[in-house]
Amino acid sequence: MTRAPFGLALLLACGAATAADLDADTLANWHHWRGPLADGSAPKADPPVKWDATTNVRWKAAIPGKGSSTPVVWGDRVFVLTAVKTDRRAKPDELPKPDPRFPTKTEPPAHFYRFVVLCLDRNTGKTVWERVAAERVPHEGAHETHSYAAGSPTTDGKFLYASFGSFGTYCYDLDGNPKWARDLGPLHTRLGWGEAVTPVVHGTSLLVNYDQEADAALYCLDAATGKTRWVARRDEKTTWSTPLVVEHGGKTQVVANGTTRVRSYDLETGALVWECGGMTVNPIPSPLKVGDAVVCVSGYKGAAAVSVPLASTGDLGLKGKVNWRAASGTPYVPSPALVGDRLYFTERNENLLTVLNAKTGKAVVDRERLPGVKSFYGSPAAAAGRVYLTDRTGTTVVLKAGDAVEVLATNRLGEPVDASPVPVGRQLFLRGEKHLYCIEEPTGR
Repeated sequence: MTRAPFGLALLLACGAATAADLDADTLANWHHWRGPLADGSAPKADPPVKWDATTNVRWKAAIPGKGSSTPVVWGDRVFVLTAVKTDRRAKPDELPKPDPRFPTKTEPPAHFYRFVVLCLDRNTGKTVWERVAAERVPHEGAHETHSYAAGSPTTDGKFLYASFGSFGTYCYDLDGNPKWARDLGPLHTRLGWGEAVTPVVHGTSLLVNYDQEADAALYCLDAATGKTRWVARRDEKTTWSTPLVVEHGGKTQVVANGTTRVRSYDLETGALVWECGGMTVNPIPSPLKVGDAVVCVSGYKGAAAVSVPLASTGDLGLKGKVNWRAASGTPYVPSPALVGDRLYFTERNENLLTVLNAKTGKAVVDRERLPGVKSFYGSPAAAAGRVYLTDRTGTTVVLKAGDAVEVLATNRLGEPVDASPVPVGRQLFLRGEKHLYCIEEPTGR
């Protein structure tokens, strides 16, 4: 194992280089579930290192219902999605009819749910506005660890975009005024385990990944109207992965993870640019950009990671020219975080950390057990030369970024957490099972 210092200076230098085309507002906020660079890093953030349920908690806001979506932050507002089970029981003629084509291991509910968009004041945690996007009876159940609000919203600083999958995709202005809504039809997920659709906004386009057991598709919508620009039909089963939009060589690509192939599409037309095999089934982690390449990982019933040059064309299959492949330690649910040229991720959902050289694919830390934490659904986040990993019990281990595991703090919140940590400015936002927490060290300490 190589042990070398790898801290704040390198993080900021890399962030500045990769963020050259982003405006200051985007860099200072967390507009996308994986942050301003879509790789889990926050170049302008410096959140606390230590906290607990009562220490360095600026505010704690109760969130109704159930959801595991990661909040997004813009300016003085925090946006979060949730699904609230109502007391209204569906009449027999109101119950969706199950589709016999799709086997399930879950039972659909018999009650109506409210699919809710919440806007909170970043300074106080008080509700600024609340909108019920839809009130429907789900046609599928969900895994016991899942929810009906697992996809995260996104914003371009002018509008908020939220997708509840089968229950609609919506656009609001930041004051909560509805602009448009689209029903892209029901999703049929693998074994009825549930949905997680996170839209991605880029310029005037909104990407919505609709991978499912039949008729999987990637939609490109007009961000201003919700009208369809193009649809790319996908030879895929259910994924829960968010696409990556990336510029390269004067063109914009949309990269989507998948079991059959990782695929890149032309943003303007939806035409296939390149594809590459090698992922495991049930791909969940989002792709991320590293230099002139994109890295995709998956980790269910196997392990796979691949770095594909963005200059690629055609079908690379399993033997085409790529930068590197790796086959150990990759995550199932969480997405990796990028710090400089190092990828941080945990094996499957476990507390085994790998730090990978993203240029070579070689591990500098290989499945080292993290103390004090257990299983992860949330993805790691990086800020100020540190990496934050929050496990499902609500315990966050804070690591010094580097080629050795150096624990700076272990912080117990006392509430289960499945969403990812969100560092913005001097704050860290953690969405727990019942509450949203704003962690901030008092000024002057």
